[in-house]
Amino acid sequence: MLIKLAWRNLWRQKRRTLLTASALALVLFLSLLTRAFQEGSYSSNIKNAAKFYTGLIQLQHPDFGDSSSIDDVLPQTPAFIASAKNNPDIDIVLPRIESFALAAKDERSKGVMVLGVEPDAEDSYSSISDKIVQGRFIASGQNSVLVGEGLANYLHLNVGDELVLYGSGYRGQTAAGLYQVSGILHFPLQQLDSQLVYMPLDTAQALYSLDNQVTAWVLNTQSLRVLPDIVKQLKRHYGNGVAVKSWQELSPELSQQIALDKAGGIFLIYILYGIVGFGLFATILMMTLERQREFAVMLATGMLRSKLMGLVAIESMFISVIGLVLGVLISAPVLVYFYINPIEITGDAAQVMLESGFEPFVPVSLDPYLLMDQILVVLVILSLCLMYPMARLLRLPIASGLKGGAHVD
Repeated sequence: MLIKLAWRNLWRQKRRTLLTASALALVLFLSLLTRAFQEGSYSSNIKNAAKFYTGLIQLQHPDFGDSSSIDDVLPQTPAFIASAKNNPDIDIVLPRIESFALAAKDERSKGVMVLGVEPDAEDSYSSISDKIVQGRFIASGQNSVLVGEGLANYLHLNVGDELVLYGSGYRGQTAAGLYQVSGILHFPLQQLDSQLVYMPLDTAQALYSLDNQVTAWVLNTQSLRVLPDIVKQLKRHYGNGVAVKSWQELSPELSQQIALDKAGGIFLIYILYGIVGFGLFATILMMTLERQREFAVMLATGMLRSKLMGLVAIESMFISVIGLVLGVLISAPVLVYFYINPIEITGDAAQVMLESGFEPFVPVSLDPYLLMDQILVVLVILSLCLMYPMARLLRLPIASGLKGGAHVD
């Protein structure tokens, strides 16, 4: 009965109802569009950065993050990594060796970062071979390396030349070897381009005297939403003997940048919701003030105040629902269109992204939680807007209300 009565009352002032609902729909459309582009860009940036270097999750020795020492390693055994491989949410598991060495050719030398990887598996994940500008890709069992273009220019290296690597191996052993340059890579980041050396994992283990050991296991998930749960599961399984690090810990600068950008976007959205909230509050208040005689008659004829307050709440809920439905109907086709046809980035920015192995597009996220968040915000605004009108109804004097024009302070 209350629902039917509330629906009828709603259309006694059609213009006011539609204007308020349209304002809600417009804000929902703008907020969903903003958040969808934001989250799509964040997800793309995180995954691209992870593929480029760190991975979404890494398993490390607890001391490796501070020491970066080749002595702080983990086992490369099926038993050790079984928990990660058996997790249905983890789709990629890669062993890596990361250490430092002195690279030299003739009279020139330079400190470099050495990455030992499983060539085929690593290439399928991070597409290293796409960055080769000269030569060919490495393969397991080969005594060969890939070097950055900046490093090759500094040491005057060409494909087929020999490179000497010298450093400290496991437990103080000497790490030294002579390797053929199989290919030259180009990285847009100068720091990587002038320091990075890739070699097959088994070759790196031989160089650093590591027997079935690695400095890190790199893990990847398809969805970022499940990543916190996976990290918790892995921490419970491995305990204090293994450091389980997410991309936020591995790339704190990117994490902080995303957090600041997200905070700015959400702040602007809340300003829009605040403006519309005042409009919704004014509508509900007017619905209450101009109908005081009507409410007094209903109370005088025996209607409970709780039901009367429920009637106003249902009317307000209807306005919000209409606004939400309109907003979703407007937003859905626009978001789907941009999801299928993302905005393309052009010019120098696109070239840099292509060189980094990233697609030059602005992606859109269609994650349902974005809509759930906005619905929750609207419900919170509605609850706040109902507080004062409900308080007036609770204290409305029946006699004064029947006379009309009586306001309760």
